Amino acid sequence: MSTDQTTDTALLENFYACFSRRDYQGMAACYHADIAFRDPIFKHKGKRVAAMWHMLIESGKNMHVEASGIRADQGKGKARWVATYTFSATGRKVRNVIHSQFEFKDGKIVSERDDFSFWRWSSQALGAAGLFLGWMPRLQQKVQRTANGNLEKFIRSHPEYSQA
Repeated sequence: MSTDQTTDTALLENFYACFSRRDYQGMAACYHADIAFRDPIFKHKGKRVAAMWHMLIESGKNMHVEASGIRADQGKGKARWVATYTFSATGRKVRNVIHSQFEFKDGKIVSERDDFSFWRWSSQALGAAGLFLGWMPRLQQKVQRTANGNLEKFIRSHPEYSQA
């Protein structure tokens, strides 16, 4: 195993260990200042990524995260993780399986792309509406607008992210 491979794998292991401890500051410390994040709901850069995790960890009071398949090689990495939590907007239980891809720069995560089935997530989080409409782009766009609006409010109430 090369030094970069070992270092990048250890970085991802630390990132998920922080996540499972609900340590959003530790997660943020794993990110490069130029971090770019994308998943089916969020697309952010820089401090907004740290703000997003902070918000999600605070709102997911009973969130449990379990990561597996953590690997890194040649500046890229991947992991599979499962988040189990109660979706605060509906009180419904969610078990979301996510596949993440990473890129590294200067010993930090500079790019993260998280993929999951929006339909499967919305079926659990939103109930019948998600089950029957979760495949429609309009529902995904509504969830994106709501989530990003919540992030804007969160950033306004947390001055450490005000330049985000």
